[in-house]
Amino acid sequence: MVQVQIFIDRDEMIGAQPLHQYIMQLLIHLGIAGATSFKGESGFGKHLRLKQPSEHFSFDETPLLLTFIDEERKIREALTELRKSYRGGFIVTHQVEQW
Repeated sequence: MVQVQIFIDRDEMIGAQPLHQYIMQLLIHLGIAGATSFKGESGFGKHLRLKQPSEHFSFDETPLLLTFIDEERKIREALTELRKSYRGGFIVTHQVEQW
């Protein structure tokens, strides 16, 4: 089994749809075993700018982590499909055991 983590900004869009919703719909369409998204309290990326959105309102982008898991073949298929439409984000994969 492989676990994928994708780090994006919550406000990123792909066309007229929020990117995180687009990715979740793609994963459902591809039959991925399971996925979850997490909203971050703070974070930074390659530009080393700390993002700390407030709960009520902020001009700072909210960091978001999407994680999903499945067999390696299906993960490769999902990442290949995602990269056809989206080239950003930071993607990490891990070999994991299912208990």
